Amino acid sequence: MSVPDGNPVPKDGKRTQVIAGFLRQRDASESGAEPAIVEGAVIDQAPLQDAAPAPEPSTTARPAGEIELKLLVDADRMAPLSAAPVIAANARNKGTRKRLKSVYYDTPERALRRAGLSLRVRQSGTRFVQTVKTDAADDPLRRGEWEASVASLAPDPALAMPFIPEKLREQLETQPLEAVFTADVHRHTRIVELPSGTVEVAFDRGELTAGDRSLPVSEIELELKCGSASTIYEIALRLAEHGAVKPSIRSKSARGFDLAADKAPSACRPGKLRLDPSVTLDEAFATILRSCFLHLLQSLPAAEDGRNPEGVHQLRVSLRRLRSALDLMRSVGALSNLDALRSEAKWLAQDLSAARDWDVFRLDTLPAIARACPSVAGFDALGRVAAQRQSEAYRKAHDALDDRRCAVFLISLGGWIETRGWRNDVAPEDLGGLAEPAVNFAQRVLSEQYAKVLKRGRRFKSLTVDEVHRVRLAAKRLRYLGEFLLPLFDDRKSVRKFARRLAGLQEELGAFNDMAVTASLLDGLGAEDRDSTIAAAAIAGWQARASIGAQQTLQDSWRDFTAARVPWSSEG
Repeated sequence: MSVPDGNPVPKDGKRTQVIAGFLRQRDASESGAEPAIVEGAVIDQAPLQDAAPAPEPSTTARPAGEIELKLLVDADRMAPLSAAPVIAANARNKGTRKRLKSVYYDTPERALRRAGLSLRVRQSGTRFVQTVKTDAADDPLRRGEWEASVASLAPDPALAMPFIPEKLREQLETQPLEAVFTADVHRHTRIVELPSGTVEVAFDRGELTAGDRSLPVSEIELELKCGSASTIYEIALRLAEHGAVKPSIRSKSARGFDLAADKAPSACRPGKLRLDPSVTLDEAFATILRSCFLHLLQSLPAAEDGRNPEGVHQLRVSLRRLRSALDLMRSVGALSNLDALRSEAKWLAQDLSAARDWDVFRLDTLPAIARACPSVAGFDALGRVAAQRQSEAYRKAHDALDDRRCAVFLISLGGWIETRGWRNDVAPEDLGGLAEPAVNFAQRVLSEQYAKVLKRGRRFKSLTVDEVHRVRLAAKRLRYLGEFLLPLFDDRKSVRKFARRLAGLQEELGAFNDMAVTASLLDGLGAEDRDSTIAAAAIAGWQARASIGAQQTLQDSWRDFTAARVPWSSEG
Protein backbone atom coordinates (compact mmCIF):
# COMPACT_ATOMS: atom_id res chain seq x y z
CA MET A 1 0.00 0.00 0.00
CA SER A 2 1.27 3.49 -0.76
CA VAL A 3 0.33 6.99 0.26
CA PRO A 4 -0.12 9.80 -2.27
CA ASP A 5 3.59 10.71 -2.37
CA GLY A 6 4.52 7.12 -3.18
CA ASN A 7 6.13 6.30 0.16
CA PRO A 8 5.14 2.91 1.55
CA VAL A 9 3.45 2.70 4.93
CA PRO A 10 5.57 0.79 7.45
CA LYS A 11 3.86 -2.42 8.44
CA ASP A 12 4.67 -1.78 12.11
CA GLY A 13 2.94 1.02 12.34
CA LYS A 14 -36.33 39.79 20.62
CA ARG A 15 -35.50 36.40 21.00
CA THR A 16 -32.22 36.95 19.23
CA GLN A 17 -31.46 40.10 21.23
CA VAL A 18 -32.21 38.35 24.52
CA ILE A 19 -30.10 35.33 23.67
CA ALA A 20 -27.27 37.37 22.20
CA GLY A 21 -27.16 39.24 25.48
CA PHE A 22 -26.09 36.06 27.25
CA LEU A 23 -22.63 36.25 25.71
CA ARG A 24 -22.09 39.81 26.85
CA GLN A 25 -22.69 38.86 30.48
CA ARG A 26 -19.65 38.04 32.57
CA ASP A 27 -19.51 37.05 36.21
CA ALA A 28 -16.56 38.76 37.81
CA SER A 29 -15.79 35.61 39.71
CA GLU A 30 -15.13 33.81 36.42
CA SER A 31 -12.43 36.19 35.25
CA GLY A 32 -9.71 34.06 36.75
CA ALA A 33 -11.43 30.69 36.51
CA GLU A 34 -10.53 29.89 32.91
CA PRO A 35 -6.88 28.81 32.70
CA ALA A 36 -4.69 30.34 30.05
CA ILE A 37 -4.21 28.06 27.07
CA VAL A 38 -0.67 27.69 25.83
CA GLU A 39 -0.11 26.04 22.49
CA GLY A 40 1.52 22.70 23.06
CA ALA A 41 0.12 22.20 26.57
CA VAL A 42 -2.40 19.63 27.66
CA ILE A 43 -5.80 21.35 27.85
CA ASP A 44 -8.43 20.00 30.18
CA GLN A 45 -7.72 16.56 28.80
CA ALA A 46 -7.20 13.52 31.00
CA PRO A 47 -4.86 10.83 29.67
CA LEU A 48 -6.45 8.10 27.64
CA GLN A 49 -7.45 5.12 29.71
CA ASP A 50 -4.70 2.50 29.72
CA ALA A 51 -2.34 4.88 27.93
CA ALA A 52 1.27 5.04 29.05
CA PRO A 53 2.78 8.33 30.26
CA ALA A 54 3.66 10.69 27.45
CA PRO A 55 7.31 10.69 26.43
CA GLU A 56 9.42 13.79 26.88
CA PRO A 57 8.53 16.38 24.21
CA SER A 58 12.19 16.85 23.40
CA THR A 59 12.56 13.23 22.32
CA THR A 60 9.38 12.40 20.41
CA ALA A 61 5.80 13.61 20.25
CA ARG A 62 4.47 16.72 21.92
CA PRO A 63 1.22 16.39 23.90
CA ALA A 64 -1.39 19.02 23.18
CA GLY A 65 -5.10 19.63 23.05
CA GLU A 66 -7.59 21.82 21.29
CA ILE A 67 -10.72 23.78 22.11
CA GLU A 68 -12.54 24.21 18.83
CA LEU A 69 -15.92 24.79 17.19
CA LYS A 70 -16.71 24.53 13.48
CA LEU A 71 -19.19 26.64 11.55
CA LEU A 72 -20.42 25.00 8.35
CA VAL A 73 -21.12 27.60 5.65
CA ASP A 74 -22.03 27.70 1.96
CA ALA A 75 -18.96 28.16 -0.21
CA ASP A 76 -20.28 31.41 -1.72
CA ARG A 77 -20.60 32.92 1.79
CA MET A 78 -17.00 32.30 2.77
CA ALA A 79 -15.60 35.58 1.42
CA PRO A 80 -18.27 37.83 3.00
CA LEU A 81 -17.86 36.07 6.35
CA SER A 82 -14.07 36.43 6.23
CA ALA A 83 -14.63 40.17 5.93
CA ALA A 84 -17.24 40.36 8.72
CA PRO A 85 -16.69 43.27 11.16
CA VAL A 86 -15.73 40.98 14.07
CA ILE A 87 -12.87 39.63 11.92
CA ALA A 88 -11.83 42.83 10.16
CA ALA A 89 -11.79 44.92 13.34
CA ASN A 90 -10.05 42.44 15.62
CA ALA A 91 -7.66 40.42 13.46
CA ARG A 92 -3.93 41.00 13.96
CA ASN A 93 -3.27 41.18 10.24
CA LYS A 94 -4.48 39.80 6.93
CA GLY A 95 -3.44 36.32 8.01
CA THR A 96 -1.77 33.46 6.18
CA ARG A 97 -2.86 31.18 3.36
CA LYS A 98 -1.82 27.54 3.07
CA ARG A 99 -2.67 24.41 1.19
CA LEU A 100 -3.03 21.47 3.57
CA LYS A 101 -2.89 17.92 2.26
CA SER A 102 -3.81 15.28 4.84
CA VAL A 103 -4.02 11.51 4.76
CA TYR A 104 -6.07 9.70 7.41
CA TYR A 105 -5.05 6.20 8.43
CA ASP A 106 -6.53 3.24 10.27
CA THR A 107 -6.30 -0.54 10.40
CA PRO A 108 -8.37 -2.56 7.90
CA GLU A 109 -10.84 -3.25 10.73
CA ARG A 110 -10.96 0.44 11.72
CA ALA A 111 -9.69 -0.24 15.24
CA LEU A 112 -8.74 3.39 15.87
CA ARG A 113 -12.06 4.73 14.66
CA ARG A 114 -14.01 2.34 16.87
CA ALA A 115 -11.95 3.50 19.84
CA GLY A 116 -12.78 7.16 19.21
CA LEU A 117 -9.33 7.98 17.82
CA SER A 118 -8.03 9.33 14.54
CA LEU A 119 -4.52 9.36 13.08
CA ARG A 120 -3.52 11.62 10.22
CA VAL A 121 -0.41 12.98 8.57
CA ARG A 122 -0.70 16.52 7.22
CA GLN A 123 1.60 18.22 4.74
CA SER A 124 1.96 22.00 4.83
CA GLY A 125 4.67 23.13 2.44
CA THR A 126 7.69 20.96 3.19
CA ARG A 127 6.60 20.09 6.73
CA PHE A 128 4.85 16.84 7.68
CA VAL A 129 3.01 16.53 11.00
CA GLN A 130 1.42 13.38 12.39
CA THR A 131 -1.56 13.94 14.71
CA VAL A 132 -3.52 11.65 17.01
CA LYS A 133 -6.91 13.01 18.13
CA THR A 134 -9.68 11.80 20.40
CA ASP A 135 -13.41 12.34 19.97
CA ALA A 136 -15.13 14.78 22.31
CA ALA A 137 -15.65 12.93 25.61
CA ASP A 138 -17.76 15.09 27.91
CA ASP A 139 -17.32 18.62 26.58
CA PRO A 140 -18.49 19.83 23.16
CA LEU A 141 -15.39 21.93 22.43
CA ARG A 142 -12.51 19.98 23.96
CA ARG A 143 -10.60 17.16 22.30
CA GLY A 144 -7.27 15.53 22.98
CA GLU A 145 -4.61 16.19 20.35
CA TRP A 146 -0.99 14.99 20.12
CA GLU A 147 1.41 16.03 17.36
CA ALA A 148 4.81 14.88 16.15
CA SER A 149 6.93 15.73 13.12
CA VAL A 150 7.48 12.94 10.59
CA ALA A 151 9.51 12.64 7.41
CA SER A 152 6.71 12.27 4.85
CA LEU A 153 3.01 11.56 4.40
CA ALA A 154 3.72 8.03 5.62
CA PRO A 155 2.81 7.64 9.32
CA ASP A 156 5.19 6.55 12.05
CA PRO A 157 3.12 4.25 14.32
CA ALA A 158 5.84 4.22 16.98
CA LEU A 159 5.32 7.94 17.64
CA ALA A 160 1.58 7.36 18.13
CA MET A 161 1.91 4.45 20.56
CA PRO A 162 2.26 6.51 23.79
CA PHE A 163 -1.20 8.01 23.13
CA ILE A 164 -2.95 4.78 22.15
CA PRO A 165 -4.77 2.67 24.78
CA GLU A 166 -2.68 -0.35 25.64
CA LYS A 167 -5.31 -2.83 24.45
CA LEU A 168 -5.04 -1.37 20.92
CA ARG A 169 -1.28 -1.28 20.67
CA GLU A 170 -0.94 -4.96 19.83
CA GLN A 171 -3.38 -4.53 16.93
CA LEU A 172 -1.36 -1.62 15.57
CA GLU A 173 1.82 -3.64 15.89
CA THR A 174 0.39 -6.59 13.97
CA GLN A 175 -1.99 -4.92 11.51
CA PRO A 176 -0.69 -2.56 8.84
CA LEU A 177 -2.13 0.94 8.70
CA GLU A 178 -3.84 1.88 5.47
CA ALA A 179 -4.82 5.21 3.97
CA VAL A 180 -8.60 5.55 4.27
CA PHE A 181 -9.22 8.98 2.76
CA THR A 182 -7.47 12.25 1.98
CA ALA A 183 -8.29 15.89 2.64
CA ASP A 184 -7.10 18.65 0.32
CA VAL A 185 -7.91 22.02 1.90
CA HIS A 186 -7.04 25.63 1.14
CA ARG A 187 -6.92 27.45 4.47
CA HIS A 188 -6.93 31.17 5.22
CA THR A 189 -6.00 31.69 8.87
CA ARG A 190 -6.39 34.85 10.92
CA ILE A 191 -5.75 35.48 14.61
CA VAL A 192 -8.63 37.39 16.21
CA GLU A 193 -8.12 39.05 19.58
CA LEU A 194 -11.01 40.02 21.85
CA PRO A 195 -10.83 41.12 25.49
CA SER A 196 -12.00 37.67 26.58
CA GLY A 197 -9.48 35.68 24.54
CA THR A 198 -7.57 35.00 21.35
CA VAL A 199 -8.96 32.71 18.66
CA GLU A 200 -7.43 31.31 15.50
CA VAL A 201 -10.08 31.59 12.79
CA ALA A 202 -9.45 29.28 9.82
CA PHE A 203 -11.53 29.58 6.66
CA ASP A 204 -11.33 26.16 5.00
CA ARG A 205 -12.37 25.26 1.45
CA GLY A 206 -11.52 21.97 -0.16
CA GLU A 207 -12.50 18.35 -0.59
CA LEU A 208 -12.43 14.98 1.13
CA THR A 209 -11.75 12.04 -1.18
CA ALA A 210 -12.18 8.31 -0.54
CA GLY A 211 -11.81 6.14 -3.61
CA ASP A 212 -14.20 7.45 -6.24
CA ARG A 213 -16.32 9.34 -3.72
CA SER A 214 -15.77 12.94 -2.65
CA LEU A 215 -17.29 15.50 -0.32
CA PRO A 216 -16.81 19.28 -0.38
CA VAL A 217 -15.41 21.09 2.65
CA SER A 218 -16.59 24.62 3.40
CA GLU A 219 -16.26 25.60 7.04
CA ILE A 220 -14.84 28.04 9.53
CA GLU A 221 -12.81 26.59 12.39
CA LEU A 222 -12.63 28.62 15.59
CA GLU A 223 -9.78 27.38 17.82
CA LEU A 224 -8.98 28.98 21.15
CA LYS A 225 -5.35 29.95 21.60
CA CYS A 226 -5.65 31.64 25.00
CA GLY A 227 -8.30 33.08 27.29
CA SER A 228 -11.88 32.00 27.86
CA ALA A 229 -13.59 29.42 25.64
CA SER A 230 -16.64 31.70 25.63
CA THR A 231 -14.69 33.80 23.10
CA ILE A 232 -15.36 31.14 20.49
CA TYR A 233 -19.11 31.48 20.96
CA GLU A 234 -18.87 35.26 20.98
CA ILE A 235 -17.17 35.28 17.57
CA ALA A 236 -19.53 32.61 16.23
CA LEU A 237 -22.59 34.61 17.23
CA ARG A 238 -21.26 37.75 15.61
CA LEU A 239 -20.48 35.84 12.42
CA ALA A 240 -24.05 34.48 12.44
CA GLU A 241 -25.27 38.06 12.15
CA HIS A 242 -23.67 38.28 8.70
CA GLY A 243 -24.50 34.94 7.10
CA ALA A 244 -25.94 31.48 7.50
CA VAL A 245 -23.72 29.30 9.68
CA LYS A 246 -24.27 25.88 11.26
CA PRO A 247 -22.41 25.11 14.49
CA SER A 248 -20.77 21.69 14.35
CA ILE A 249 -18.35 19.56 16.34
CA ARG A 250 -18.16 16.87 13.66
CA SER A 251 -14.58 16.53 12.56
CA LYS A 252 -13.23 16.06 9.06
CA SER A 253 -12.14 12.65 10.30
CA ALA A 254 -15.72 11.60 11.10
CA ARG A 255 -16.98 12.86 7.75
CA GLY A 256 -14.17 11.19 5.86
CA PHE A 257 -14.64 7.78 7.48
CA ASP A 258 -18.39 7.90 6.78
CA LEU A 259 -17.60 8.89 3.19
CA ALA A 260 -15.20 5.96 2.82
CA ALA A 261 -17.79 3.55 4.21
CA ASP A 262 -20.60 5.21 2.21
CA LYS A 263 -22.74 5.44 5.33
CA ALA A 264 -24.95 8.06 6.94
CA PRO A 265 -23.74 9.92 10.04
CA SER A 266 -24.32 7.89 13.16
CA ALA A 267 -26.62 9.04 15.96
CA CYS A 268 -25.47 8.05 19.41
CA ARG A 269 -27.28 7.96 22.71
CA PRO A 270 -26.14 10.34 25.45
CA GLY A 271 -23.15 9.28 27.45
CA LYS A 272 -23.49 8.44 31.12
CA LEU A 273 -22.84 11.28 33.51
CA ARG A 274 -20.08 11.02 36.07
CA LEU A 275 -20.60 13.20 39.13
CA ASP A 276 -18.58 12.97 42.31
CA PRO A 277 -20.88 12.88 45.37
CA SER A 278 -18.98 15.84 46.82
CA VAL A 279 -19.48 18.11 43.79
CA THR A 280 -21.13 21.50 44.28
CA LEU A 281 -24.50 22.31 42.76
CA ASP A 282 -22.89 24.88 40.44
CA GLU A 283 -20.44 22.32 39.07
CA ALA A 284 -23.20 19.73 38.75
CA PHE A 285 -25.28 22.15 36.67
CA ALA A 286 -22.31 22.82 34.39
CA THR A 287 -21.61 19.10 33.90
CA ILE A 288 -25.28 18.28 33.20
CA LEU A 289 -25.69 21.11 30.70
CA ARG A 290 -22.46 20.25 28.88
CA SER A 291 -23.70 16.67 28.55
CA CYS A 292 -27.03 17.84 27.09
CA PHE A 293 -25.32 20.25 24.70
CA LEU A 294 -22.82 17.62 23.56
CA HIS A 295 -25.62 15.13 22.84
CA LEU A 296 -27.50 17.83 20.91
CA LEU A 297 -24.52 18.70 18.72
CA GLN A 298 -23.67 15.03 18.17
CA SER A 299 -27.23 14.34 16.98
CA LEU A 300 -27.42 17.20 14.48
CA PRO A 301 -25.46 15.66 11.55
CA ALA A 302 -27.64 12.52 11.36
CA ALA A 303 -30.83 14.57 11.71
CA GLU A 304 -29.75 16.95 8.95
CA ASP A 305 -28.65 14.09 6.70
CA GLY A 306 -32.03 12.37 7.06
CA ARG A 307 -31.02 8.85 6.00
CA ASN A 308 -30.85 7.50 9.53
CA PRO A 309 -34.17 7.92 11.39
CA GLU A 310 -32.30 7.65 14.67
CA GLY A 311 -30.91 11.13 13.96
CA VAL A 312 -34.20 12.97 14.42
CA HIS A 313 -35.07 10.69 17.35
CA GLN A 314 -31.84 11.40 19.24
CA LEU A 315 -32.07 15.11 18.47
CA ARG A 316 -35.54 15.19 20.02
CA VAL A 317 -34.26 13.24 23.01
CA SER A 318 -31.39 15.72 23.43
CA LEU A 319 -33.82 18.63 23.39
CA ARG A 320 -36.07 16.97 25.96
CA ARG A 321 -33.06 16.31 28.18
CA LEU A 322 -32.00 19.94 27.81
CA ARG A 323 -35.45 21.23 28.72
CA SER A 324 -35.51 18.95 31.76
CA ALA A 325 -32.11 20.26 32.82
CA LEU A 326 -33.25 23.85 32.44
CA ASP A 327 -36.40 23.10 34.43
CA LEU A 328 -34.22 21.54 37.10
CA MET A 329 -32.31 24.79 37.48
CA ARG A 330 -35.49 26.70 38.27
CA SER A 331 -35.36 25.09 41.68
CA VAL A 332 -32.63 27.52 42.77
CA GLY A 333 -34.67 30.63 41.94
CA ALA A 334 -36.04 32.70 39.07
CA LEU A 335 -33.76 32.62 36.04
CA SER A 336 -35.03 35.05 33.41
CA ASN A 337 -32.67 34.09 30.56
CA LEU A 338 -33.35 30.42 31.15
CA ASP A 339 -36.92 30.77 29.87
CA ALA A 340 -35.71 32.16 26.53
CA LEU A 341 -33.42 29.17 26.01
CA ARG A 342 -36.13 26.73 27.03
CA SER A 343 -38.55 28.38 24.61
CA GLU A 344 -36.10 27.95 21.73
CA ALA A 345 -35.54 24.30 22.62
CA LYS A 346 -39.30 23.74 22.64
CA TRP A 347 -39.70 25.45 19.25
CA LEU A 348 -37.07 23.26 17.64
CA ALA A 349 -38.44 20.07 19.20
CA GLN A 350 -41.96 20.83 17.95
CA ASP A 351 -40.73 21.16 14.38
CA LEU A 352 -39.09 17.72 14.66
CA SER A 353 -41.98 15.82 16.26
CA ALA A 354 -43.97 15.05 13.10
CA ALA A 355 -40.90 13.59 11.37
CA ARG A 356 -40.33 11.22 14.29
CA ASP A 357 -44.01 10.21 14.44
CA TRP A 358 -44.06 9.31 10.74
CA ASP A 359 -40.76 7.43 11.06
CA VAL A 360 -42.27 5.20 13.75
CA PHE A 361 -45.46 4.68 11.75
CA ARG A 362 -43.78 3.89 8.42
CA LEU A 363 -40.81 1.88 9.68
CA ASP A 364 -42.32 0.04 12.66
CA THR A 365 -46.09 0.15 13.05
CA LEU A 366 -47.30 -0.26 9.46
CA PRO A 367 -44.90 -3.02 8.29
CA ALA A 368 -45.36 -5.04 11.50
CA ILE A 369 -49.15 -5.07 11.19
CA ALA A 370 -48.97 -5.65 7.42
CA ARG A 371 -46.88 -8.78 7.99
CA ALA A 372 -49.35 -9.98 10.62
CA CYS A 373 -52.35 -9.40 8.30
CA PRO A 374 -51.26 -10.71 4.86
CA SER A 375 -54.83 -11.15 3.68
CA VAL A 376 -55.65 -7.46 4.10
CA ALA A 377 -55.15 -5.33 0.99
CA GLY A 378 -54.23 -1.66 0.94
CA PHE A 379 -51.11 -1.50 3.08
CA ASP A 380 -48.97 -0.50 0.10
CA ALA A 381 -51.34 2.32 -0.83
CA LEU A 382 -51.47 3.47 2.77
CA GLY A 383 -47.68 3.35 2.89
CA ARG A 384 -47.42 5.66 -0.13
CA VAL A 385 -49.62 8.27 1.53
CA ALA A 386 -47.64 7.93 4.77
CA ALA A 387 -44.35 8.33 2.84
CA GLN A 388 -45.61 11.60 1.41
CA ARG A 389 -46.53 12.88 4.87
CA GLN A 390 -43.17 11.72 6.19
CA SER A 391 -41.38 13.63 3.43
CA GLU A 392 -43.36 16.77 4.23
CA ALA A 393 -42.52 16.41 7.92
CA TYR A 394 -38.81 16.06 7.14
CA ARG A 395 -38.91 19.18 4.98
CA LYS A 396 -40.34 21.06 7.95
CA ALA A 397 -37.65 19.64 10.21
CA HIS A 398 -34.86 20.56 7.81
CA ASP A 399 -36.26 24.08 7.39
CA ALA A 400 -36.07 24.51 11.16
CA LEU A 401 -32.49 23.19 11.29
CA ASP A 402 -31.48 25.50 8.43
CA ASP A 403 -33.13 28.50 10.07
CA ARG A 404 -30.76 31.15 11.46
CA ARG A 405 -32.87 30.96 14.62
CA CYS A 406 -31.54 27.45 15.22
CA ALA A 407 -27.91 28.51 14.79
CA VAL A 408 -28.30 31.49 17.12
CA PHE A 409 -29.96 29.26 19.71
CA LEU A 410 -27.15 26.69 19.63
CA ILE A 411 -24.34 29.23 19.74
CA SER A 412 -26.02 31.20 22.52
CA LEU A 413 -26.68 28.06 24.53
CA GLY A 414 -23.03 27.06 24.27
CA GLY A 415 -21.89 30.49 25.40
CA TRP A 416 -24.35 30.55 28.31
CA ILE A 417 -23.06 27.19 29.52
CA GLU A 418 -19.40 28.15 29.09
CA THR A 419 -19.82 31.39 31.09
CA ARG A 420 -22.19 29.74 33.60
CA GLY A 421 -24.69 32.43 32.78
CA TRP A 422 -27.16 31.19 35.38
CA ARG A 423 -24.99 32.88 38.02
CA ASN A 424 -26.00 36.25 36.62
CA ASP A 425 -29.68 35.45 37.12
CA VAL A 426 -29.60 34.02 40.62
CA ALA A 427 -30.58 36.49 43.34
CA PRO A 428 -27.66 37.45 45.61
CA GLU A 429 -29.30 35.76 48.57
CA ASP A 430 -29.52 32.49 46.60
CA LEU A 431 -25.95 32.42 45.26
CA GLY A 432 -24.73 30.54 48.31
CA GLY A 433 -26.93 27.61 47.36
CA LEU A 434 -24.83 27.00 44.24
CA ALA A 435 -21.83 26.27 46.47
CA GLU A 436 -23.66 23.65 48.52
CA PRO A 437 -23.26 19.89 47.87
CA ALA A 438 -25.35 18.86 44.89
CA VAL A 439 -26.39 15.64 46.65
CA ASN A 440 -28.65 17.55 49.05
CA PHE A 441 -30.37 19.30 46.16
CA ALA A 442 -30.67 15.98 44.31
CA GLN A 443 -32.39 14.28 47.23
CA ARG A 444 -35.00 17.01 47.46
CA VAL A 445 -35.69 17.29 43.72
CA LEU A 446 -35.88 13.54 43.13
CA SER A 447 -38.16 13.07 46.13
CA GLU A 448 -40.54 15.75 44.86
CA GLN A 449 -40.72 14.35 41.33
CA TYR A 450 -41.07 10.76 42.59
CA ALA A 451 -44.00 11.87 44.77
CA LYS A 452 -45.59 13.53 41.74
CA VAL A 453 -45.36 10.32 39.72
CA LEU A 454 -46.93 8.33 42.55
CA LYS A 455 -49.71 10.88 42.96
CA ARG A 456 -50.59 10.83 39.26
CA GLY A 457 -50.50 7.03 39.24
CA ARG A 458 -52.77 6.56 42.24
CA ARG A 459 -55.39 3.87 41.52
CA PHE A 460 -53.41 3.03 38.37
CA LYS A 461 -55.77 0.31 37.13
CA SER A 462 -58.66 2.73 36.78
CA LEU A 463 -56.82 5.61 35.08
CA THR A 464 -58.18 7.05 31.82
CA VAL A 465 -56.02 7.36 28.70
CA ASP A 466 -55.41 11.06 29.43
CA GLU A 467 -54.45 10.28 33.02
CA VAL A 468 -52.00 7.60 31.88
CA HIS A 469 -50.49 10.19 29.55
CA ARG A 470 -49.94 12.51 32.53
CA VAL A 471 -48.21 9.67 34.38
CA ARG A 472 -45.98 9.12 31.35
CA LEU A 473 -44.90 12.77 31.27
CA ALA A 474 -44.11 12.76 35.00
CA ALA A 475 -42.21 9.46 34.72
CA LYS A 476 -40.23 10.74 31.74
CA ARG A 477 -39.18 13.81 33.70
CA LEU A 478 -38.19 11.61 36.64
CA ARG A 479 -36.09 9.46 34.34
CA TYR A 480 -34.20 12.45 32.98
CA LEU A 481 -33.68 13.81 36.49
CA GLY A 482 -32.46 10.36 37.47
CA GLU A 483 -29.94 10.29 34.62
CA PHE A 484 -28.66 13.67 35.79
CA LEU A 485 -28.66 13.18 39.56
CA LEU A 486 -28.53 9.49 40.49
CA PRO A 487 -24.75 9.35 39.82
CA LEU A 488 -24.41 11.43 43.00
CA PHE A 489 -25.54 8.53 45.19
CA ASP A 490 -23.18 5.84 46.42
CA ASP A 491 -25.53 2.84 46.48
CA ARG A 492 -24.81 1.73 42.91
CA LYS A 493 -26.83 -1.48 43.15
CA SER A 494 -29.92 0.39 44.30
CA VAL A 495 -29.37 3.07 41.65
CA ARG A 496 -29.17 0.51 38.85
CA LYS A 497 -32.26 -1.37 40.04
CA PHE A 498 -34.36 1.77 40.39
CA ALA A 499 -33.20 3.15 37.03
CA ARG A 500 -33.94 -0.18 35.33
CA ARG A 501 -37.48 -0.34 36.68
CA LEU A 502 -38.15 3.30 35.88
CA ALA A 503 -36.90 2.72 32.32
CA GLY A 504 -39.16 -0.33 32.00
CA LEU A 505 -42.17 1.69 33.14
CA GLN A 506 -41.39 4.51 30.73
CA GLU A 507 -40.98 2.06 27.86
CA GLU A 508 -44.42 0.55 28.48
CA LEU A 509 -45.99 3.98 28.89
CA GLY A 510 -44.29 5.07 25.67
CA ALA A 511 -45.64 2.08 23.76
CA PHE A 512 -49.11 2.87 25.07
CA ASN A 513 -48.69 6.48 23.91
CA ASP A 514 -47.48 5.38 20.46
CA MET A 515 -50.87 3.75 19.94
CA ALA A 516 -52.58 7.08 20.59
CA VAL A 517 -50.20 8.83 18.19
CA THR A 518 -50.95 6.22 15.52
CA ALA A 519 -54.67 6.86 15.92
CA SER A 520 -54.16 10.60 15.36
CA LEU A 521 -51.97 9.96 12.29
CA LEU A 522 -54.62 7.68 10.78
CA ASP A 523 -57.30 10.30 11.40
CA GLY A 524 -55.29 12.83 9.40
CA LEU A 525 -54.18 10.54 6.58
CA GLY A 526 -57.24 10.40 4.42
CA ALA A 527 -57.79 7.39 2.22
CA GLU A 528 -56.73 7.17 -1.41
CA ASP A 529 -59.04 4.26 -2.15
CA ARG A 530 -61.15 1.57 -0.57
CA ASP A 531 -58.18 -0.76 0.03
CA SER A 532 -56.17 1.84 1.94
CA THR A 533 -59.27 2.57 4.02
CA ILE A 534 -59.48 -1.11 4.91
CA ALA A 535 -55.77 -1.17 5.79
CA ALA A 536 -56.18 1.88 8.04
CA ALA A 537 -59.11 0.20 9.77
CA ALA A 538 -57.03 -2.96 10.23
CA ILE A 539 -54.27 -0.97 11.93
CA ALA A 540 -56.78 0.76 14.20
CA GLY A 541 -58.39 -2.54 15.11
CA TRP A 542 -55.07 -4.27 15.69
CA GLN A 543 -53.86 -1.55 18.04
CA ALA A 544 -57.18 -1.40 19.89
CA ARG A 545 -56.85 -5.10 20.59
CA ALA A 546 -53.17 -4.72 21.49
CA SER A 547 -53.96 -1.94 23.95
CA ILE A 548 -56.17 -4.34 25.91
CA GLY A 549 -53.35 -6.84 26.20
CA ALA A 550 -50.88 -4.07 27.06
CA GLN A 551 -52.87 -3.05 30.10
CA GLN A 552 -51.65 -5.97 32.20
CA THR A 553 -48.02 -5.49 31.17
CA LEU A 554 -48.30 -1.80 31.98
CA GLN A 555 -49.79 -2.55 35.39
CA ASP A 556 -47.01 -5.05 36.12
CA SER A 557 -44.40 -2.42 35.22
CA TRP A 558 -46.10 0.08 37.52
CA ARG A 559 -46.11 -2.41 40.38
CA ASP A 560 -42.43 -3.22 39.90
CA PHE A 561 -41.55 0.46 39.78
CA THR A 562 -43.41 1.38 42.96
CA ALA A 563 -41.86 -1.59 44.79
CA ALA A 564 -38.28 -0.49 44.01
CA ARG A 565 -36.34 1.17 46.82
CA VAL A 566 -35.45 4.77 46.02
CA PRO A 567 -31.64 5.20 46.04
CA TRP A 568 -31.73 8.56 47.79
CA SER A 569 -33.81 7.46 50.79
CA SER A 570 -30.87 7.13 53.18
CA GLU A 571 -28.88 10.08 51.87
CA GLY A 572 -28.84 13.46 53.54
